[in-house]
Amino acid sequence: MSDKVRAQYEGYPYPHRDPRDEAKRLITGSPSHLREIEHYLFDGRLPKQRPFRALIAGGGTGDGLIMLAQQLADQGVEAEITYLDPSAAARAVAEARAEARGLKAIRFLTGSLLELAERAPGPYHYIDCCGVLHHLDAPGTGFEALAAALAPGGGIGLMVYGALGRTGVYPVQAMLRRIAPPAADGGPPDAARLRLARRLLAALPATNWLRRNPLVADHLRGDDAGLYDLLLHAADRPLSVPELAALVDGAGLAITGFIEPARYDPASYLSDPALLKPLAGLDRLERAAFAERLAGSMKTHVCYVAPKARAAGAVARPDGPAAVPVFRELDGPTLAKSLTPGKPLTVEDAGIRLRFPLPRLAAAIAQRIDGARSLGEIHEGLRDGPGRGLDWDAFKAAFDGFYAAFNGLNHLLIRRP
Repeated sequence: MSDKVRAQYEGYPYPHRDPRDEAKRLITGSPSHLREIEHYLFDGRLPKQRPFRALIAGGGTGDGLIMLAQQLADQGVEAEITYLDPSAAARAVAEARAEARGLKAIRFLTGSLLELAERAPGPYHYIDCCGVLHHLDAPGTGFEALAAALAPGGGIGLMVYGALGRTGVYPVQAMLRRIAPPAADGGPPDAARLRLARRLLAALPATNWLRRNPLVADHLRGDDAGLYDLLLHAADRPLSVPELAALVDGAGLAITGFIEPARYDPASYLSDPALLKPLAGLDRLERAAFAERLAGSMKTHVCYVAPKARAAGAVARPDGPAAVPVFRELDGPTLAKSLTPGKPLTVEDAGIRLRFPLPRLAAAIAQRIDGARSLGEIHEGLRDGPGRGLDWDAFKAAFDGFYAAFNGLNHLLIRRP
């Protein structure tokens, strides 16, 4: 990672966070939500070895770190978490947030992802690398460093920038390199560069692609750290699905799942059989690449990856009565009240309306999902209620339809007892 990138995050730790806000809320997201880790990397159950060893590689101001550490503590999982970031300023914010929550099982280090072997050698059961690899001069070296630090039975959660959803960003970056280059290249101080960036944004004509792209509006209206990260970054290389898949493959890893899965399926956007038929023979990654081009709205790619040797069995499936469905954040009874029999699930996603068919028993299924009941127990409960006389095969078909919709939106996952 270049000295320019290090200097940026020293001056503008990203994202902007106030440790006092920890008393009000826990920021959750993807990757590194504990339920996602279980589902996409460990077949629904964390490894038995304790302590559970996790690395936050490029932890910034601590969103992924704090979420994972708090969720592990809430579940009573003995853990050992290592935070690594090149910015001492960002580390100070992350440390203050952890202190505000009383989270103790964290070791804080200052350093680059590329210094992993010397600063924070593994092996780790889980590695979070969110928003880092696209800032490296050679992203492949970052993927290799992560793979080398991973335990054979472990997995990684990644977030990298996507190109199409960030349409308009890179031409504006190029203009700002011309009118407001970094001070090291003869330009003005960073505060002046930010002022020029805001003046340019205000002057963009209505036809400019950045002005027409609503997907990045939050950064344009936000704080200095967010604007700097978007438009003045010293190293920013977005990745398409095929480029990401090639880098993952080159490190001896395989993608186990994208977040949210439905966004990476062309069938979420297309209903015309004549268009879908030619896509039927595509493999999972080819379908994801097609969906990326089709939607045009993916400004980031979030995925989980594991060593190739174990990737096929990493993801939990609702494959039998013992599987336990668990909502990632939703409350089953509350969701049940919003579902109408015969009415599809409709959601707005980055300006696109997605519709998912739901089974007649969708509300009754949602009512019974509490993270403890197994599919077998939910089936038995339905047989004594609205699904009287329902056999296992009919129940499983109904649940699979429910699961396809809510797992596709990353709301419903599977745990093992």
